[in-house]
Amino acid sequence: MAKISPSSIKYSIIASFQSEGPLEKPDVIGALFGQTEGLLGSEMELRELQKEGKIGRIDVNLRTEDGKTKGEIIIPSALDKTETTIIAASLETIDKIGPTDAKITINEIEDVRGSKRDYIMERAKQLLGNIKGAGMESQEIEQELRESSRTSKISEYGSEKLPAGDLSGKEVIVVEGRADVVNMLRHGINNVIGMDGAKLPKTIAEISKDKELTLFVDGDRGGNLIAKNVCENAKVIYIAIAPDGKEVEELTGKELLQALRKKVPASEFFGRNERNQNFSRQDRPSFQRRDERPMRDERPQRQEREEEFNAPKSDKKLTKEDRDKLKELSSEIRGKNVLILNEKLNIIRNIPASKVGYLRLSEPAFVLMTNTATNSLIAAAENINANYVAAKTFGKIDNTSVELVSL
Repeated sequence: MAKISPSSIKYSIIASFQSEGPLEKPDVIGALFGQTEGLLGSEMELRELQKEGKIGRIDVNLRTEDGKTKGEIIIPSALDKTETTIIAASLETIDKIGPTDAKITINEIEDVRGSKRDYIMERAKQLLGNIKGAGMESQEIEQELRESSRTSKISEYGSEKLPAGDLSGKEVIVVEGRADVVNMLRHGINNVIGMDGAKLPKTIAEISKDKELTLFVDGDRGGNLIAKNVCENAKVIYIAIAPDGKEVEELTGKELLQALRKKVPASEFFGRNERNQNFSRQDRPSFQRRDERPMRDERPQRQEREEEFNAPKSDKKLTKEDRDKLKELSSEIRGKNVLILNEKLNIIRNIPASKVGYLRLSEPAFVLMTNTATNSLIAAAENINANYVAAKTFGKIDNTSVELVSL
């Protein structure tokens, strides 16, 4: 009989069995060989595969209680994934072990190589950190210095500990979050501070009294909403906007400088946006009949839609089945994104956390899901009238009317 090499083992078939009478290990192994013989053809006979070294030594652990036997079967396999699963499925056709009725159930098929790879990675990290006298490549040195310089420039500003660079000058650039600040510092733009959340921090409003603020927002609808919110609550002199569809945190150094050079006074920025909206409305006259009255101002319509959006919260309560479904949906969360669910627990939005506070939804939100819930996200959930915030971990949360659900 050929002996399977430990290095060639790919999978382990792990099964459990129950028998109506007392058994011994040879009874179980005999049933495995005997009752699968001829079932899958000569090439897939367990006995032949073991002789060829493609199936390893079968390990059986059992115990007998009250005249019945329960146990576990472990079969190492050097076959490929498909062949291994066929062998595993064939075991569940066995209905007798020895003289008694029995049932075999496959619990799992474990990829043995996965645990080996995890060990290799961890050990490689240890060895890499213990290399003595190893010199760094020029690119590694440059990257190390850049990262070190970038990190050292970030500080916490104000009582709200906002991420910031050097704010000693008269001009300050306000961006949305920490990632934006990091990108600006990386490219040598140091007079920057991040709002670090959906709501405008009081610190920014205080700074605007003494500094000349330039607001730098993402090139999407969320950026326009943020600009409106900030300008209503702080004194902003200029507004710069990233190229369409791009975020400040992903811009290159050249793109950052170009966007900042194109900054415009805040009044001109909003006037331009209003003209664009008017142009969009006027661009549809060919579809209007001559006897139709002119289109009325859309602002009251927007207000009505927002009032509908801010309708009272639903009276529905989460059931145990709902909570189980939330746990299943949590696998859809990627990084710092959040999921917005309706009452039927269908995903209606999947967006970055920084955008939640400026949402305008076509239907009421019911649950906001995230990896880590913070006070800013709780506040955003309140703004969109969500009933629940579901998260894997929670930071230090202040009092809130939103109910918290642990995933």
